[in-house]
Amino acid sequence: MKIYITGIAGFLGSHLAKRMLVLGHQVSGNDTMLGGETDNLPEGIKFDLTDCCDYEYMLENTKGYDIVYHCAATAHEGLSVFSPNFITKNNYQASVATITAAIQNKIKRFIYCSSMARYGHQNSSYTEDMKPEPVDPYGISKVAAEDTLKLLSKVHGMEYNIAVPHNIVGPNQKYDDPYRNVMSIMINRNLQGKPAIIYGDGEQTRCFSYIDDVIYCLEKLALDETIKNEIFNVGPDEEPSTINNLAHLVSNATGYNGEPQYVSQRPQEVKHSTCSSDKARKFLGYKTKTTLKEAVIKTTEYIKNRGIRPFKYHYPLEIINEKTPKTWKDKLI
Repeated sequence: MKIYITGIAGFLGSHLAKRMLVLGHQVSGNDTMLGGETDNLPEGIKFDLTDCCDYEYMLENTKGYDIVYHCAATAHEGLSVFSPNFITKNNYQASVATITAAIQNKIKRFIYCSSMARYGHQNSSYTEDMKPEPVDPYGISKVAAEDTLKLLSKVHGMEYNIAVPHNIVGPNQKYDDPYRNVMSIMINRNLQGKPAIIYGDGEQTRCFSYIDDVIYCLEKLALDETIKNEIFNVGPDEEPSTINNLAHLVSNATGYNGEPQYVSQRPQEVKHSTCSSDKARKFLGYKTKTTLKEAVIKTTEYIKNRGIRPFKYHYPLEIINEKTPKTWKDKLI
């Protein structure tokens, strides 16, 4: 089949591209390179440096494809409270342009990568039948894109599936972005002899999914004819971790002996965010094969081998006031 992947130079998109090539499919995609890396791109694909918000481009370049994976996003939940215009444009507008082009080109199936941010402050463990209650512009934009996809697919007859991954980590993840990817930020800082920075008390609970445990679920969402028009949480619900525990695991993996640095809590941050993956186990064969400790070690080795990097503050801060984290305003990470 012919498969088109948005955000193909990014973390998730590049792993999907490699997997689809292994399976013998023809793979193309685009990326703005805001969060992508040239060396993430596998050989054997067609790649264009283009923005998903460009509808005319998406219309032209998704012609003749069978499957579209929409992975492109500025996945910055915390930053969205301070840069809502930038984040919303790159999530909702980009999604609508991509969905519209796919429908016009009679794409058979559209796979949308959403976010746990859809659930907000509801009691964990999140299940797919919960009504989304996002608490920040990022989560709102992801839910709005979901709703638009479902409505337009129903009207125009395109199949879809929605994946809701839980904090995916591993090789190819951007680790010089100060606004997202907490594990990679901690590793990059520790390897530079700097302490992990923790917002609030560090007792927030999260689950972290190693990329290899997620990719096969996303494969099935595209290729299994019996699974369509569904939403699936994908994440290791057996092993929730506090951010304090994550910092401990990272310090052990990097050999850093200092204590974390605690700073003020970020506005709108959800305290406890864990999901139920029972539906993914039943229909997608989801299984956690990589423990959090192993994921930290593997991600640390990737960053060591690639080389530590200074953090790049290349996204705009649109709202700067007393609530904006000093770590961002003063470029302290």
